[in-house]
Amino acid sequence: MSDNSHWYVVHTQPHRENRAVLNLRRQGFDTYMPKFRRVRRHARKTDIVSRPLFPRYMFVKFDLNRELWRSIHSTYGVSRLISKGEEPIPVPVGVVEEIRAREDDNGFVVLGLPAGIGLGSPVRLIDGIFAESRGVLDRIADQNRVSVLLQLLGREVRVSLPASFIGVA
Repeated sequence: MSDNSHWYVVHTQPHRENRAVLNLRRQGFDTYMPKFRRVRRHARKTDIVSRPLFPRYMFVKFDLNRELWRSIHSTYGVSRLISKGEEPIPVPVGVVEEIRAREDDNGFVVLGLPAGIGLGSPVRLIDGIFAESRGVLDRIADQNRVSVLLQLLGREVRVSLPASFIGVA
């Protein structure tokens, strides 16, 4: 017997991704909700929190022809399956596997630089004390840290920061 299961996308209720995962798993569905770590700064306190990579979206795997997948629509935490007409749209083969391949040892997706950014690229800082500053990407230390040259107080200054703070200029 061959496995004709495919991944599909579930749109969840606001801030109910974890509830949807729990309830779908209770029904026997294979689920995947990719998460990443984010630095959160608030009131002079910095901590690292886990966030969904795609807020309000997750993946569920099932065989469209063999499983009672319509129950997904009435699952607590779920808004709907992404569909075309009455039939759910399968995720292209390899997409979920590619996301999983980017996970670290703790199961968090490692976010690198935005597409198209490399050494010498103009960048905009989107987080941290230099947020909204513009500079040039000078060095990539590893997948999590970079150095950017900024113009501060009339001179060029090299600033080392998390790669997640970088955006397209």
